[in-house]
Amino acid sequence: MLSIERLSLEDAQVLIEGATEHANAIGVPMCIAIVDESGNLIAFHRMDGGKILSVSLSQDKAFTAAVSRRPTSFYNENAVPGNLTNGIQSAWSGRFSTVGGGVPVEDDGIIVGAVGISGGTPEQDIECAEAAIAYFSAD
Repeated sequence: MLSIERLSLEDAQVLIEGATEHANAIGVPMCIAIVDESGNLIAFHRMDGGKILSVSLSQDKAFTAAVSRRPTSFYNENAVPGNLTNGIQSAWSGRFSTVGGGVPVEDDGIIVGAVGISGGTPEQDIECAEAAIAYFSAD
């Protein structure tokens, strides 16, 4: 029998709190998605002013980071013409995101879920996702 480590709803709420705090600090309304280790949505928060496109994009970023066990920025750098990773963005009916802002959440080296952030530049989204994880880890 398998034992699966995954984020709880309470964990997801802490991650959302950390992401929201950082988004407020930089003045960018974000959409924040938290998924389990299989990419299934646990919690979602759209800040006032969060972009409509960012609703689905944040969820796709979180999904990608969870199922691939890598930040979405990895694929942004590597899924380019001439590289063998190019084309992966068409996986899962186009749901596989190569846009920065999806980051796996680890606990003792085990991926337990992921954060997906969308609403700012990819750099701001990455920064916000990393801030959420730092806030969670400090909790």
